[in-house]
Amino acid sequence: MDAKNIVEHTENCMPENNGELKRTLSNRHIQLIAIGGAIGTGLFMGSGKIISLSGSSVILVYSIIGFFLFFIMRAMGEMLLSNLNFKSFADIVAHYLGSRAGFILSWSYWLSWSVAVIADVVVVAGFFQFWYPDTPAWMPAFFTMFLLLGLNTLAVKIFGEVEFWFALIKIIAIVLLIVTSIFLIGISYTSPNGVVASFSNIVEKNTIFPHGFSGFFAGFQIAIFSFAGTELIGTAAAETKNPEKNLPKAINTIPFRILIFYILSLICIISIISWANVPANKSPFVELFLYAGFPAAAGIINFVVLTSATSSANSGVYSGCRMLFGLAARNKAPKLLGKLSSSGVPVISLLFSGICMLVGLTLLFIIPDVMKVFIMISTVSAILVIFTWSMILLSYISYRKKSPDLHTSSFFKMPGGVTMASITLLFLVFVLGLLSLESDTRTALFIMPLWFIFLFFIYKKDKDRIVI
Repeated sequence: MDAKNIVEHTENCMPENNGELKRTLSNRHIQLIAIGGAIGTGLFMGSGKIISLSGSSVILVYSIIGFFLFFIMRAMGEMLLSNLNFKSFADIVAHYLGSRAGFILSWSYWLSWSVAVIADVVVVAGFFQFWYPDTPAWMPAFFTMFLLLGLNTLAVKIFGEVEFWFALIKIIAIVLLIVTSIFLIGISYTSPNGVVASFSNIVEKNTIFPHGFSGFFAGFQIAIFSFAGTELIGTAAAETKNPEKNLPKAINTIPFRILIFYILSLICIISIISWANVPANKSPFVELFLYAGFPAAAGIINFVVLTSATSSANSGVYSGCRMLFGLAARNKAPKLLGKLSSSGVPVISLLFSGICMLVGLTLLFIIPDVMKVFIMISTVSAILVIFTWSMILLSYISYRKKSPDLHTSSFFKMPGGVTMASITLLFLVFVLGLLSLESDTRTALFIMPLWFIFLFFIYKKDKDRIVI
C-alpha cells in the first residue's frame, strides 16, 4: 500500500470531527449490500413454507410483492436524493410526518432488524444441524451472534468488504442452482422419488392453487419477510460515496434482481422437485440437490445458505445499530448511544442491540423447534417491515405536497407519483389484513399495536427533551 492509499485508508476509517458517519462505502459495496439485504433467509429457508402453502403460485406472490416494492424504493430514493442531509429514510419521515412519527419509525425499524437478526441466526442453527443433527440449536446460534457483533465493531469499510463477499456467495449459489436445474430439465432427469424434471411441473393440475386462495394469501407473510432489508439502501446512504450515482443504480436494478434471484430460482426448484415434494420446514435449495441425487452438492449448498443467513443477520446488526446512532444524534435516544469508536463505529449502539438480540435468542431454550421459532419471529418482523414501508410512502405523499419544487427539480422521480404511492399503500394494508387469516400470524398482529402505543406514550412523556 503506497503513501497515498495509506492516507486515504486512515481518513476513511476515522469519524469526522463533528461525530458524523463517513461516506466510505464504494459503488460495489452498496450494490452488493443491496443484493445481500434483498436475498436472505426468507428465500433460502422460508420459501419452502410458502411453496407448501401456495404451490407454484408462489411465483405470483413474489412477483406482486416485488412489483410494489420497486415503487417503495423509488419513492425513498427520490426523497433521499432531494436532500443529502437526510442520513436515512427515518430522517425523511421525521421531516415530513413530524418528530413523533420519526421517533416511532426509528425505534420500530431498530426492533424489526433486531427481530430479523434473531430469525436469521436461528436459521443458521438449523442449517448447522444439517451436518450435526444432535447439536442443540442454541450453540451455533449464540456462536454466530457473538461472531457478528465482533465483525461489526470493525470499521464500516471492513463491514462493506465482509458483506460484499457474503453477497457474492449468495449470487454464486443461486446461479449454480439455476444452471444445474436447466441441465437436469434439459436431460429430463428423473429423481429417486420418480419426479421428471420439467417446466410442466409448474402448471400441472392442482399445482397453481393447491390449497385455494387461502393458501395463496397465506404465503404473503413469509414473502414480505424475504424482502425485508431492501430498504437497507436508505440506511447505507449516509456512508455511500457519490449517492447521486450509486443509489439510483442500486434501486433501478431491483426488478432484475427479483427476476433472477427470486422468480427464476423458484421456477427451477418447482420444476425439479415438484411443489408437493418441497418440505415446509427445510431449505428447498438444499432439498433440490438431495432429490436430484447429489448429497455432496446438497452439503455445499447448505454451507452457502448458512453463509447467506449469516449475511442477512450481518446486515441487520449493521442497520439496527446505525438506526440507534441516528436516534441519539436527534436526541431521541440516550446520548451514549451516539458514541463512536476510533474506527467510526457506533459501538455503544452495537452493544445495546447485541444484548437485546442475545436475550431474544433465549427462545431456543424454550422452543427448540427451529422452524416454529423462525415463523413466530419472522411474523413480527414482517409487521414492522410493512409499517416501515408504509411510513416511507406516507412521507412521499407529504413530500409532494410540502416540497413541490424539490420534486420538479428531481432527476430521479418516482414513476406514477402520488397515485402509485397511494395504490402501493393500499396493497400494504391488504397484506397486513391477510396476517389475521392464520392463527400463527394473527397473534403477532394483535400484539404488535402494544409496541406502537408504548412508543407513542414514551414520546409524549419526553417531548420537551426530544429535539429534531
